[in-house]
Amino acid sequence: MTTFSEAIEIEGETALCDCSGALYFPGLDLLAVSDLHLEKGAAFARRRQLIPPYDTAATLARFAEVIGLYDPKIVVSLGDSFHDGAGAALMPDAFRAELSVLIAGRDWFWVAGNHDPDAPEGIDGESVKEIAIGPLVFRHEPSRGPTPGEIAGHLHPGARLVARGRSVRRRCFAGDGRRMIMPAFGAYTGMLNVLDRAYAGLFDTHGLFACMLGRRRVYKVTGSVLRPG
Repeated sequence: MTTFSEAIEIEGETALCDCSGALYFPGLDLLAVSDLHLEKGAAFARRRQLIPPYDTAATLARFAEVIGLYDPKIVVSLGDSFHDGAGAALMPDAFRAELSVLIAGRDWFWVAGNHDPDAPEGIDGESVKEIAIGPLVFRHEPSRGPTPGEIAGHLHPGARLVARGRSVRRRCFAGDGRRMIMPAFGAYTGMLNVLDRAYAGLFDTHGLFACMLGRRRVYKVTGSVLRPG
């Protein structure tokens, strides 16, 4: 199935916002994803909160598809890659093998998140607190105040539009041309409206835009048309 991305610029670096929720930088041959939350269903099950255990399979399948599309040299996973510290160690061998195939031959970085502050046990790739590449810095939680070139996750941004009496809510990339907060990539992840007070001070309000994720394409809208809720 053909899908379409939306090209934007962050600190002069061109990026493609993919409808999967991944961000690709052609000039760096780098693919970034955020908040995979692998093994979330298993983590809930260990706490006797039963939800359908399909999240890791679905997330890895979509991850494999987008990696196959861009074939990046560098992959950066922006934290909360696993839902908890035990997720990597307890991941079934079949999923571990799928990840190994994706990682092989690439420079792969696991950024520490609040859910997974330690290196994923038994998984290839380099674990970092944050990493600077070109004019960009990749970290899990966005910094307070202006931070040019920052690519972060953690907040699971979503956007809401109202038109002709209908409301539409979608996961989104949120940015202002200087920094970007990425949508959660994981199958069992929610979203927080970009107009929520949690985002206060992170963006230039006049430059704010949202790249909303559709099934086959990305829709870029200005901050002025966004609605709370």
